[in-house]
Amino acid sequence: MQPVVHLAVGYLCYAAYTRWHHGRTPADLPALVAVFAAGLADFIDKPLYAAETVPVGRAIGHSLLFAAPLILLAWVVATRRDRRPLGVAFAIGYLSHIATDVPWHVLSGDFDELGFLLWPVTEMPAYTGVKPLGTVGGVEITTLWLEAVILAAGVALWWTDGRPGTGTVRRGLGG
Repeated sequence: MQPVVHLAVGYLCYAAYTRWHHGRTPADLPALVAVFAAGLADFIDKPLYAAETVPVGRAIGHSLLFAAPLILLAWVVATRRDRRPLGVAFAIGYLSHIATDVPWHVLSGDFDELGFLLWPVTEMPAYTGVKPLGTVGGVEITTLWLEAVILAAGVALWWTDGRPGTGTVRRGLGG
């Protein structure tokens, strides 16, 4: 999945959680935390891969062996600071990233590419990129089509929700 789409998925998942659990739209800071956490696996792995520190672009940050302790640490810090909603937002965002990297490999039958889930215990071959999903009316449908729909839905919901997080960012930038 493209990195920017993970941000949209993180928002969609957190927005669904807040509506279901609290009956409202996301608050600014937790929404930002969820979106940040949704991108964190790529923020960790892509630079490491570019620097040739890890063999593939889905390694440390995408591994459940790293994610579980990181989420636990975020939860402990949030709980100790009486900010549990931020711990929940972090967990939802981070796990949404890992969870949404799985379906494309399953749908395309590239099960060996799921090695990132337990990296470095399991081997992770090079990522083969965009996956074909089928043909509709002579047009090849790929994972990019679905990702575009997901991105549009995430941005549309965020906009409809009043763009949570923008006020916090503006205040943080002194605006």
